Amino acid sequence: MTTEPQRFTILLVPEFIENKDAVSAQDSAVRSAVVEATGETGETGYPRYAGDGIVADIDPRTRTVEALLVDGSELDYGLNAMVAT
Repeated sequence: MTTEPQRFTILLVPEFIENKDAVSAQDSAVRSAVVEATGETGETGYPRYAGDGIVADIDPRTRTVEALLVDGSELDYGLNAMVAT
């Protein structure tokens, strides 16, 4: 039996970061949010998580953000969404 995580922290990180090797994703994030399982399945077929203005479909096995809305809109170009480790 597998249980899906009930909570993730999502980081919105610029696509290009100077000194990427010296800066962690958490330090370079322009926004972060703790999202919790809604009990729904998103359009992608993965569990849906929501919180702090962010709605995301996340593959709990790989911790990949499959779909994302930020304050009801798609993610701006130049930003990447990732699950904090």
